[in-house]
Amino acid sequence: MFILSKLLSAITQPMFWLALWWVIALVALNRWRKPAVNMLWLGMLALGLLGFRAIPDLLLRPLENRYSVPAAESIDQYVGFIVLGGALGHPESFVARGQVPLGDAVERMTVPVGLMRQHPKMQLVFSGGEGRLLTTGIAESELARAFYQQQGLPMERIRLESRARNTHENAKKVAKLLGDECRQPWLLVTSAWHMPRSMAEFDAVDCNVTPFPVDFTTGDSTALTEYSLAGSLERWQMALHEWLGMLAQAIRR
Repeated sequence: MFILSKLLSAITQPMFWLALWWVIALVALNRWRKPAVNMLWLGMLALGLLGFRAIPDLLLRPLENRYSVPAAESIDQYVGFIVLGGALGHPESFVARGQVPLGDAVERMTVPVGLMRQHPKMQLVFSGGEGRLLTTGIAESELARAFYQQQGLPMERIRLESRARNTHENAKKVAKLLGDECRQPWLLVTSAWHMPRSMAEFDAVDCNVTPFPVDFTTGDSTALTEYSLAGSLERWQMALHEWLGMLAQAIRR
C-alpha cells in the first residue's frame, strides 16, 4: 500500500505525463515526422495552459469547502488535537543547522500551538514517520518534537507517533497509540484539501474526530488572470493526488 501511494504521487504530477508525451513524440519523430511535431507543439500548449491557477483551484475548492473550522467557543469540549505530518521539510537542514524546516503547510504546526496555549488542559498527538522511499533515518516526529520544544509547549501534554508513512497509516497507528482514548472527542488537524481523505481514514478505524481544517489554498473564486506555472503545477498535483486517493479509498472499501 505504501509503495502504491508513492507511485500515485508520481502519476499525479502533470509534468510526468507531459514528459512521457514528449518522449513518445521524439521516438516517433523519424518515422512520423508531422504527427510527432504536432505532438511536441501540443505538449507545449498544454504546458502553458497548466499555469492558469483557476483550473486546479476548481478541483481544490470543493475539497477545502467540505468542512468548516470549528467555532472558537467549542474548542474546550475536545480532549485535544491529532496533528498529521506533512508540514515539515527535509531533515538534512535540521541536522546541519539545528533549525526546524517548516514547509508550505506550516499551519498544521502553528495553529495547534496557539490553541494549546489558550487551552492548557488539551493534549496533542502528532503522527508522522518517514514518507520517503529512500529513508534518512529521521522521522518527521523528531522534527515535530524539536519544534514543540522550541515553542515552549510542555512535552508531557504531547505524544508522538513516529512510524506512519502516509494518511492510511496515520489513522491506523494513531488509533493503536490511543486505544480506547480514540473514542473520546478529538480535533483532527490537517490541510483543508487533505481533510476529506483523512476523515475517511479515521472514520474507518472508529476514531471520534472532528475536522479542524487549516492551510487553505483557495478563496471563493480565482481570477482568470492568476498565472504561475510552478505554483499551478503544484496545485494540480495536490488536487489530482487527493481525488485519485479518494477513488482508491472507495475501491479499497
